[in-house]
Amino acid sequence: MKTPIVGRDLTKESPHSPRDRFGGFAILGRTVDKCRASIAGTLGEYHYDCPLDNQLFGFKGINGGQFKTAVASATCYEDIAAWLQANGTPKTAQEIRAWSDKMESLKLKDIPTMQDPEHRKEVVESCQKLGLDFEKAHLFEWLEADDKASYQLHSELAAK
Repeated sequence: MKTPIVGRDLTKESPHSPRDRFGGFAILGRTVDKCRASIAGTLGEYHYDCPLDNQLFGFKGINGGQFKTAVASATCYEDIAAWLQANGTPKTAQEIRAWSDKMESLKLKDIPTMQDPEHRKEVVESCQKLGLDFEKAHLFEWLEADDKASYQLHSELAAK
C-alpha cells in the first residue's frame, strides 16, 4: 500500500514524526513534508535542508537539491524511499535499519552541535519549556514535543 504525499501547510500543522519510517528510513516522511512545504511556501517555522535533513542526505550521499527535485514530482512517500534507495551511496536494508535506529536513539546532549554553548543553551531552555530533561531527552522526543506545542499554539490562534 502506498502513502500519498499530501501537501502539508506547516504554518498550520506539523510534519510527520521523525519516527515514521518509509523504506526503513527514519525522518524521511518529515523531510519530504518540509521539502514540499518549502516548494509551496508553507514551511512556517520549520527549515528544509537543515542539519537533521542533512543526516539523511549525508547517509545516502545526496544533497538537498537532488532530493527536492525528486520530491517535486513524487506522489507517495514510498516513491521517494525507492528513489533514495536507487540514488547516492548504496545501502543494505540492515544498514538503513541500523542508521534509523541510531537516529531514533540519539540523545540531545550527544549531538555534535550541542558543543556550541549558545545553541546548547537554547535547546536546554526549549526542553525546560516542553517539560523535558535535556540530559535524558532523545532528539526525536524533543522534536515531537516541539511539534505538539507548535500545533497547539496554531490551533489556539486559529480558534480566536
